Amino acid sequence: MLCTTVTDTGQITLPEEIRQHLKLVSGSRVEFVIDEDGQVKIFPLNVAIEDLSGVLYRPSIQAASLEDMEAAIFEGANDWA
Repeated sequence: MLCTTVTDTGQITLPEEIRQHLKLVSGSRVEFVIDEDGQVKIFPLNVAIEDLSGVLYRPSIQAASLEDMEAAIFEGANDWA
């Protein structure tokens, strides 16, 4: 497990292994999220758009038509009522 120390001003230095894993460089931005279990997660915000290409592609998923999407939205919205 990697550890670091919080300074008086609330700053930390991310260990090099973490910076390399997240591909962080000087000036990189990160986002902190507290999940439903109370765990804190860190996400890099410096991902190039090219790196996202195909991230949602799943061979088994069939493309949805606009009508399918609108029906799903309508159905989901009715769940709130």
